[in-house]
Amino acid sequence: MKTLLILLSLCIFNVEATPVNINTADAKTISASLSGIGQKKAEAIVKYREKEGQFKTVEDLAKVSGIGEKTVEKNRKDILLTDSADAEAKESKKAN
Repeated sequence: MKTLLILLSLCIFNVEATPVNINTADAKTISASLSGIGQKKAEAIVKYREKEGQFKTVEDLAKVSGIGEKTVEKNRKDILLTDSADAEAKESKKAN
């Protein structure tokens, strides 16, 4: 029983982040999806996006006050700039 509880607790803390489109997601979704991004930083991302426009590159996220390059690198694989369906359609057009 003790072993089972330990295994279950490890599974709970080993949850992977969900990829998130930082150009469309709300602050709550961003904070839940990215490591090291709490509600305040997520709100700063949304506010920056509303003021400056959509993020063109993942690296642009580091322009948001309170978010550094290390945070961007840690989350790179989970940061989307477009929805995956949009990205696939664009790639398909490029191939043709």
